[in-house]
Amino acid sequence: MKRLKQIVNELKLTQAGPDAALMREFIFYSPKMPLRLHQEQLIAESKQFSLQVFDTYFTKANLIINCFSWGNGKRKVLLTHGWASKALDFYELIIELRKIEDLEIIAFDAPGNGSSISEFSNLMLYADSVKAISLNYAQPDVLIGHSLGGMANVIALQELEITPELLVSIAPLIRLKENFEQSLHSVNVVAKDQDIFFSNFAKEFPVPAEHFNLTELYQPGTDLTHFLAYDPADHISTHQFLKEFLDKNPAINAKSFEEVGHYKILRSVDVIEAIMERINK
Repeated sequence: MKRLKQIVNELKLTQAGPDAALMREFIFYSPKMPLRLHQEQLIAESKQFSLQVFDTYFTKANLIINCFSWGNGKRKVLLTHGWASKALDFYELIIELRKIEDLEIIAFDAPGNGSSISEFSNLMLYADSVKAISLNYAQPDVLIGHSLGGMANVIALQELEITPELLVSIAPLIRLKENFEQSLHSVNVVAKDQDIFFSNFAKEFPVPAEHFNLTELYQPGTDLTHFLAYDPADHISTHQFLKEFLDKNPAINAKSFEEVGHYKILRSVDVIEAIMERINK
């Protein structure tokens, strides 16, 4: 978190055009929040293991992702956290899921998040982490993702060509470019300087940021059961883009939860109850 504050201050205080490397670091550096005591206790009760993902864009080397599991049931539930988050931010949901005997609950810290070490992170490292668990540990029957994790789950499922019995998206990110624009605008980076970042992004990845648009990328199989929980006033998972996505995909069972916000939605009793109801079916 200290490094992020330094980056933010430097960008806000820049009078001339901001440094391209600093904008890149601002977007791809994920701040880390320490575990709280109750989260540490839940970690201590987990089975812990590690897997590898290859970092195609930053280090061009294998990165270690730290994974956690509770229970040994036949049905596998995989939790994919959002940006600047970690596995144990699903604490309240994990507590409820552990009450179902026939489940194994699997979660992980994506590279650069929580306990998984990496200087930078990105959407594809999240998706590749989901793929690594599915291919090398257990294929999920239920896949739950929050924010960027919701987008990563969709990408991973479509690349794996598998259909879980249930996909749950909690306040999913719909458009990556617009999220980047919002973040850069928050530190006073104007449109002409943002253009420099997006031009460099397209060279590095090498697709433009607008490629990562869930409304265009989403290609559900006919058998996919998809539940989506959202707050219409969410300032990160913008309702305008979410509505466009839902209008194009009427088969998704979407439910609005008001005044829960982008982050507190994970702890909402009503949201957790709705998810549990669908898993118990």
